Amino acid sequence: MMASKEAKALKMIPKGFASWKFSVMDGSESVADVVDRGWWPGKAKLTIQGATYKAYRERAMSGAFVLESAAGVLARAEKPSALRRSFVIEHSGRRYTLRAESALRRELLLFDDSKHIGSLSPEGAFTRRATVNLPREWALPVRVFVVWLAVMLWNASDH
Repeated sequence: MMASKEAKALKMIPKGFASWKFSVMDGSESVADVVDRGWWPGKAKLTIQGATYKAYRERAMSGAFVLESAAGVLARAEKPSALRRSFVIEHSGRRYTLRAESALRRELLLFDDSKHIGSLSPEGAFTRRATVNLPREWALPVRVFVVWLAVMLWNASDH
């Protein structure tokens, strides 16, 4: 059972049939756009309620993934293994784990230690639309950063 701190679900909606660009919806309102810079892996522009954030990998083939605003770094994420579909996310002085539910499913689960606190669940086997349930106390930019991390995991598993 998921914690009661879960927010109302957001939705990830791809911007095109084969696109890895997404709108993040809160009900019928678009609250963010995730534009992955395909020509430079591990780099994206996140537009969240009119503000621009950068999401990027510190080094081309290694290092942490970073969410940065004009005020500085908001969150970081590292892949503990190139072979696993998971990230360790650092936010507000805490560490969380985002990992695939199983080797055969695309659903991603978010944990605080061993406590299940969120998920990103594709709406079907052949769609990139997904339901996003992440802790409501997390700022929207951090939740959108996790959406981008999920897009990267799903994009890598589709190749």
